[in-house]
Amino acid sequence: MAAAEPWKGCLNLAEIEAAGAAAMAPGPRAYYEGGAGDEVSLRDNRAAFERWRIVPRMFVPNVPRDASVEILGRRWPQPFAIAPMALQRNGHPDGEVAVARAAAARGLTYCLSTCASATFAEIEAAGAPRWFQLYLLSSRERSQALLEEAEATGHEAVILTIDTPVTGLRERDIRDGYALPEGVEYCLIRRAGSQRGTSVLDDAIQPTYSWDDLAWVLSATRLPVLVKGILHADDARRAIEMGAAGIIVSNHGGRQLDMAVAGLDALPAIAAAVGDRGVVLMDGGVRRGTDVLIALALGARAVLLGRPVLFALPLGGEPAVGHVMDLLAKEVDRALNLSGIPNARDWRREHLVRAGTLPGAAG
Repeated sequence: MAAAEPWKGCLNLAEIEAAGAAAMAPGPRAYYEGGAGDEVSLRDNRAAFERWRIVPRMFVPNVPRDASVEILGRRWPQPFAIAPMALQRNGHPDGEVAVARAAAARGLTYCLSTCASATFAEIEAAGAPRWFQLYLLSSRERSQALLEEAEATGHEAVILTIDTPVTGLRERDIRDGYALPEGVEYCLIRRAGSQRGTSVLDDAIQPTYSWDDLAWVLSATRLPVLVKGILHADDARRAIEMGAAGIIVSNHGGRQLDMAVAGLDALPAIAAAVGDRGVVLMDGGVRRGTDVLIALALGARAVLLGRPVLFALPLGGEPAVGHVMDLLAKEVDRALNLSGIPNARDWRREHLVRAGTLPGAAG
């Protein structure tokens, strides 16, 4: 193995994260790795998956396995996409472009963040199926312009993130002195006088949200709108009733309100509230193919993958990111094989039990 390709020695996503973190300077590493406050929610996102066990079925015919799922009228080859994440050029000069190219090569959907360090045109050129994640800006006109550019550059949907009126208390960023590295900027938020400081977010993002804001976004774009950051079934139900196409169950990777419930724990009630009226996705803590299938069993149509992609970037850009995607896809395939539930669309709550309980027991 060539030293220039360190990701090739990583057997799973946790090893990618560890290797990528070791390769980064303290400030950018803290920005990628850290959560809010005491990071209870950050840890709980991972622990939530460990509270479940899969009950395999045997004597299942050896039929072809199928990991594909249908999302908003398009068939995804895998039940996962790439989450919207800020400032990917913290990890590699190609940043978002490298990730989008890797996704394009595999037919995976790439979600572009309002806080990206790449432009709409760069992501369009990468060729991946793409969604645009919107933070409502203090300037309604600028929010409208972002939506219009997302439509013009071929994005298939809008993700309205509503859990970030201000940034969470991210003490790692403060302790390790994170600041935008030279050459990295918020390419979609261009505001004179604040471009070089991380406070640009608190300056630019709308400081409060109401249901009227969701109504405005629904009226301002022809694209389907999914609402991200929902953790309560009543909020999910109301968003769908107003016309949202779906819900992304998320506590923002544990980066906003510490002690917030893990997305996986909130997922079943939200999936029940939405029913067949919209699509439900989730993020937070996904590290294994079995995690993906657990989320599907609890009501998600697919999951969004975050930090492992970020930590692959400093290990080698696009090829390293592609390795992450391939590792997860292979794990999903193996889990479909070994579980006796070979079609991702067939996963249900009945295929799981709570850790420590027996199959057939309530839980």
